Amino acid sequence: MTRTFWVGGNWKMNGSVASIKDLAATFNAGKPQADVEVVIGAPYVYIPLLADSLRKDWAVAGENCYVHATGAYTGEISPEMLADVGAKWVILGHSERRNILGESSEFTAQKVVKALAAGLKVALCVGELLEEREAGTTQVVVNTQLDAVVAAVAEKDWENIVIAYEPVWAIGTGKVATPEQAQEVHAAIREYLKTAVSPKVAEETRITYGGSVGAKNCKEIAQKPDVDGFLVGGASLKPEFLDIVDATH
Repeated sequence: MTRTFWVGGNWKMNGSVASIKDLAATFNAGKPQADVEVVIGAPYVYIPLLADSLRKDWAVAGENCYVHATGAYTGEISPEMLADVGAKWVILGHSERRNILGESSEFTAQKVVKALAAGLKVALCVGELLEEREAGTTQVVVNTQLDAVVAAVAEKDWENIVIAYEPVWAIGTGKVATPEQAQEVHAAIREYLKTAVSPKVAEETRITYGGSVGAKNCKEIAQKPDVDGFLVGGASLKPEFLDIVDATH
């Protein structure tokens, strides 16, 4: 089967009303790509503005959510709230949530379940630290992160999940996994899904790469058979994001 190429932007804690209006105008002027799905993750407070300003063939994502719809959880945002203000997706399990804020794989899996129940699609991030790669435990780490979600969701739920493999040592560092390194891990994730979930899910689930992706390296990485797109950080705040969206053309 042909998996639709997926390109996500993750703005993290960046942006302003003025810069988002400018970026949306730039992105809106880009040519349409019917064979690429594009999603932009923005800080909560800017989701309504982005949803209103951004071209309608692209979708908007939250960058995190909580595990309850409402309640006494000061500062938290529910997936229902994200959907209410125009988000269609949510990014969960990002390494900055796992490693800076201490969120476990089990907590991430709870968020995935809640987000899916609220009608959002999920970009699920997994990836290893530099010391884990150097120790040769990349796949053990990634599989363990996935185990929690596999245990929590039904097989049919995977049609609404995109996996984003992000080697933590390559995020925002300028270091990039080689196309061969990315392909190796992506192929192993697909093999894992085949056993842990089903051959159908393994074949159909999109596995994207993130970690200092830019206009200069995206085309080469995109050629690998198990790379189904990108989750882009810093470059998604620049006009070059359009070049990454166009990586397969």
